[in-house]
Parts: sequence; structure tokens; C-alpha cells
Amino acid sequence: MTLGTDAKRPDGQRDGPGLLRGLSGKVLAMTVVFVMLGEILIFLPSIANFRIQWLKGRIAQAEIAALAAEAAPDRILSSDLRTEILKGAGVLVVSLTRGTKRQLMLRSDTDHMIDAAYDLREVRWIPAILDAFAVMISSGERVIGVTDRPPNMSGDVIEVALYEAPLRQAMIGYGVNILILTVILSVIVAGLVFAALNVVLVRPIKRLTRNMLAFRENPEDSSRIIAPSRRRDEIGLAERELHAMQSELSAMLQQKSRLAALGLAVSKVSHDLRNMLSSAHMISDRLSMAEDATVKRFAPKLIVSLDRAIAFLTQTLKFGRAQEPPPMREKLALKELADEVIEAAVLQATSRVVLFNHVPPDAMIDADRDQLNRVLTNLLRNAIQAIEAVDAESGRMSDGHVTISAWRQGSVLTIEVRDDGPGIPERVRPKLFEAFQSAAKPGGTGLGLAIAAELIRAHGGEIRLQGTGPEGTIFHVAVPDQVVELRPGRRGERARSGSA
Repeated sequence: MTLGTDAKRPDGQRDGPGLLRGLSGKVLAMTVVFVMLGEILIFLPSIANFRIQWLKGRIAQAEIAALAAEAAPDRILSSDLRTEILKGAGVLVVSLTRGTKRQLMLRSDTDHMIDAAYDLREVRWIPAILDAFAVMISSGERVIGVTDRPPNMSGDVIEVALYEAPLRQAMIGYGVNILILTVILSVIVAGLVFAALNVVLVRPIKRLTRNMLAFRENPEDSSRIIAPSRRRDEIGLAERELHAMQSELSAMLQQKSRLAALGLAVSKVSHDLRNMLSSAHMISDRLSMAEDATVKRFAPKLIVSLDRAIAFLTQTLKFGRAQEPPPMREKLALKELADEVIEAAVLQATSRVVLFNHVPPDAMIDADRDQLNRVLTNLLRNAIQAIEAVDAESGRMSDGHVTISAWRQGSVLTIEVRDDGPGIPERVRPKLFEAFQSAAKPGGTGLGLAIAAELIRAHGGEIRLQGTGPEGTIFHVAVPDQVVELRPGRRGERARSGSA
């Protein structure tokens, strides 16, 4: 990996940013900068305090020198001794104030002008910091005067004069030491913080990034779905949410691929099946000429069913996919349509299933006949299969019942299909109206309810599971009447006369 550049995979694509441009480098740089800023904030009062303590040290030495001079016989010192005492104390002049009396204790042989004076009896930190920086940027040739309280209480006030150069040199040395310690501390702290953040944040984020890149290359590969860790923080939450999103997306893409393959297969099968049904239709026409009463009863229904199947297959081939055409709505007698659906359903049901048509005779519905027939047929077929399945498993001897009823509320007609089967399994209910998701029995495709829901939505209505359990299942199909737009009125065009 090259620092400062994006690393590349063998296929030429970038695998992620380099160290300096990546999250790790940014964390490291920010850590160093923040530690340095923290040290600078600490350095400002620290250097000011160093200056004050250094001056107080000179004050203490000057007081000792003054007391030594005061203890001399007749308070008379030789020039050489006075010079040595002042040199040892590091000052030029020392004076003490006792009460109202100010006394010059020691002074050098050379006169000096005070360039700046400082009072250490009351220290304020902002001026002290400014004074410290003034010392560091000065030339060091100034003579300064310092006033303070004597540390040994030999008087009320002590005043000294001294060269600023030694103070400046000591402050520069102290600053250099602080700088070295700051750099060392910054490196240590930055390294520790970087290592901690790298483990806690950077590596998990890189793992998320690598997984997203790998998942993007082949979203249908379930092995590329991230395995969430057990972390309970935001990273763990992101991993779990990403896992859920990838799982849903992968399942959706697999379903769409399956639907695409199924659509292609349906188109191929529909072509041949239409030809077979056309032949069956011709044979049914001939059968309708037979004299047998049963044949005469069921042949017309068989022909209608074959016509409906041929029309649907033709429509499928026309669009190249299983797309439902818009509903051709008309006013229908719902009881008559329900009778047709029940007539077809009883041929497939066992003798233990009893179907009831409780639709009121005057119930009219505004819908597509063929599409509503398919919806009710799917619901009845599911109810019959559920009842027969529980009969086969439990050996129940009592009859099962399926009832179709309806009522109108305003412009909406609601159809109810009720059975006393075992109910819909809990695992199926959340995706009841999704294709290939609602098959409750082995061998089922899960398409019936999905098709029914699509057809009813095309009518502007809805189909919903009203209730299910051991006592049975209830579906409601609500179909609103088609809105009829009345032609707006037109105003007369002849100009109004001047008089009535």
C-alpha cells in the first residue's frame, strides 16, 4: 500500500484510501493536533508561572543578601564583597521598606535605568502571560524592577533591579524542554488513542466498507451478507441493520430473478398451451352437441372456462409477461357470479366440503367479470384446500363450510369469504399477499393471493385478512364503484339583449 494514495486491487479497482487519506490517517493527524493544542493551552500559564517563580527566587536571594549586608559591622561592606553578594543574588539593587521607611540595602557601582517594572504582590494571569511572552520576544538587554513581599518577612516590601537576560535564557530553556516533552507526550498519547480508535472504530468501519463493496459486486450471493458482531454500540447497530438490509435485498433480487425466469418459462409454455386449449375448445364444441343431459349441463361451462383460459394466455403472450390488463368494468349481479364460481369449485372439492352462497339477490358490483371470477376462485380454492388438508391430517368426520356473503356501504361493496378450516400459519401471515411467499402447503406456489390482491388493486379496492385462527379464516374484498364523471354544463353563447 502506498501512503497517501488509494490502494488498488489486481483487477484495477480501488480497494480504499491509503493510510494518510484514509480514516486511520485522519484519526492520527487529529489526535496529534488536539494533543498539541492541549499542550499549548497548558504551556501558556506554565511559562507565566515559571517566570513568576524565577523572579520570586531572585527576590528570596536578594533578601538574604540584604540581611547579610545589614549584619556586617557598621553595615559597611567593601566594594568587592558587595559586588560578590549582588552577583550571587543575581540582582543589581536591593531595597527594603519597613513601615514608612524605605532603605537601600545594596546597589552596584554602576547606575542603571529601569526599563520595565513588575509587581508580584498581586498576580493576574492574563497580564502575567502577556508579560512572559514579552520577555521571550525581547532582546534580553533590559533592566527590570521587581516589587514583592519579602519571603522571610524582613520587611514589608522588597524591591530589586536585575538584568532580564538570565530570565529570558531560563524561560527559553524551559520552553524547549516543554516542547520536547510535548512532542514526546503527543506521540505517546496519539499512538495510544490511535491504537484504541483503530480497534474500536476504524477496523469495524473498514470491515463494513469491504463488505459493502463485496456485496455490491454480487448482491444475490447470500455468502456476502455481513455477519453482525455482538457489539451493543452504534457499530453493532449498523452491522445488524446492514445485515437485515442485505438479507432483504438479496432475497428480493433472488425473487425477481426467479420471477424473470418464470416469466420466460410461462411465455414458452403459454404458446404451446394455447394451442392445446384451442384443440380442447373445438372438442368441447362437438361435445355440446351430444344428447347426454350431464354433458349438456357442463359443456357450456367448460367452453366458457376454456375461452377465458385462451384469452388469458393470449394476453400473456401479447405483453411478453404476466401483466394483468386493465379491468373492463361493468355492473354485475354478484350472486349470479358467485354461483358460477361455486359451480366450478364443487367439481374440485370432496363431499365433505359444503359451499354456501349468501350474497343478496340485489347485490350489484362494478367490476371486471373475468378478473373478479379469478379472485373468488382463488379464495374458494384456498379455503377448500385448507379444509381438506385438516381432514386428511386429523381424520375429522364433520363437514367443512365455505360461505360467500356481501354487503354494501355507500359506494363500496364488500365481499366476505369465510371458512371453518384450521387457519393460516403464523409464519405465512406477514407476507400473505406476496408472490412465492404465502404457500402454506407443500407444492403450493403462493401466487393465488398475490394475483387476487393485484386484480383488486387495479379496481381501486383492497383485499385483506380479516381474521384467522383455529375456528377458521375470513377474507374481505372491498370493491368501490367506478367514479362517473358527469359532463359539465355549458353556458349559452348568444349575447344578452339590452332589455328583458
